[in-house]
Amino acid sequence: MWPRCCGVGDSTGADRPCGAVARWAGGAPRACQTGPVPRSRSIQLPDPVGLHLELDRSSPVPLYFQLAQQVEAAIAGGSVVAGARLPNEVALADQLGLARETVRQAYGQLTDRGMVARKRGVGTVVMSGYVGRSLGLSSLYDDLRRANQEPSTTVLNHRVTSAPADVAAALQVPAGSRVLAIERVRFAAGAPLGLLRNWLPETHTDLSETELTEHGLYELLRARGVRLRVANQRVGAAAVGARDARLIGERRGATVLTTERTVYDDNGRPVEFGRDVYRADRYYFEMTAAVSAPGSRSA
Repeated sequence: MWPRCCGVGDSTGADRPCGAVARWAGGAPRACQTGPVPRSRSIQLPDPVGLHLELDRSSPVPLYFQLAQQVEAAIAGGSVVAGARLPNEVALADQLGLARETVRQAYGQLTDRGMVARKRGVGTVVMSGYVGRSLGLSSLYDDLRRANQEPSTTVLNHRVTSAPADVAAALQVPAGSRVLAIERVRFAAGAPLGLLRNWLPETHTDLSETELTEHGLYELLRARGVRLRVANQRVGAAAVGARDARLIGERRGATVLTTERTVYDDNGRPVEFGRDVYRADRYYFEMTAAVSAPGSRSA
């Protein structure tokens, strides 16, 4: 068996033949040495964020998976904050004595889980993690802005069309009535969060695509004098189809959160019907539940 060399290993931690050359951060190339391989390596991200990584090359757990888990734990624990830029693949591989492909696999896993985003010209940036909302009637755009999540919107479809039967029933208008149909992708801190589909009655067909790109829907309705009062909303889960998966950066068949909602004004008139799809790895709903009184029909 070849002796292990200077902490240089592939994603499985396999041995390498002696004579390989390793370069640690800030050091010159050096010949391979026999002896035990260092199990941990500590690195520093740009101040004030620090990241300590310990990789166990004797573990059956692949090195890329160990690396991804430890970076994710640092993000979840708050020691690496949103907006921090992680070292590039080459630099981190060099510092930890790993193959570049190992770091690429780890970063790829973190990207798939919505923990980081790869931005052209910037690098790998830590995202803000989950977006949580109460089940009350609120604007997602407003909620993201208050949470400093940098909301942005891409309008995919914006057209006046005839209302299909289910939309007409929700808006309490005759089937075939003119409605404004909107389809948008909502981003949080540059990463896709959800796909929003909305239908509005003819009284609001003047909403422009430009307005919907720059503002939230409820903000625009309020600016037009609409006083939103209450909503009936159903929350569920589904396997996402190919088109929707592509639009929100998910894999086909992944489980997503779904909502179906009808919003009413203070006169009891429906002003919006919506069907939304959200990435379950980045989005959740929360609620406060009261204990049912004794003798109630609730379990």
